[in-house]
Amino acid sequence: MEGFLGLTLPNFIGQLINFLILLGLLTFFGYKPIRKMLDERSDRIKKSMEHVEATKQEYESAQVEVEKQISKARDEGKSIVGQSEMAGERIKEEARQEARKEAHAIVERTRQELERERDKAINELRKEFVDTAILAAERIISETLDKEKHRSLIEKTLKESAALRRKES
Repeated sequence: MEGFLGLTLPNFIGQLINFLILLGLLTFFGYKPIRKMLDERSDRIKKSMEHVEATKQEYESAQVEVEKQISKARDEGKSIVGQSEMAGERIKEEARQEARKEAHAIVERTRQELERERDKAINELRKEFVDTAILAAERIISETLDKEKHRSLIEKTLKESAALRRKES
């Protein structure tokens, strides 16, 4: 007896039993290992994602730390530059004050030297004047003079003293 679509009941039952045995074997030997493999792969992917997330967080925290260090280095650099500028200004001011002291010392030495030269010139002039006065007095005393002789004698004495000065120089 041939039934619907060429199937008979005993044939259908045999195929059903074969299908159930095959299904049982595939479930036991195929489905469980495949499911286990898929679960393991899912776990590896999950762990990899967690690792990626942890790495990302480490990277972000490292980046924040690097930014802090860069900011700190900038601040330190600015501080060092500021200190250098202050030190430079201090050194300039010290150099200016030292130059002022040296200039005052030079001016003072020059003033003292000029005073010595002036005193020396005054003393020489006094000597010459005294010598000239003494010479004129000697001549006046040695001869009595009238006005003309007196004038010519003074002019002559002055010329002689000028000549004496030139000889000494």
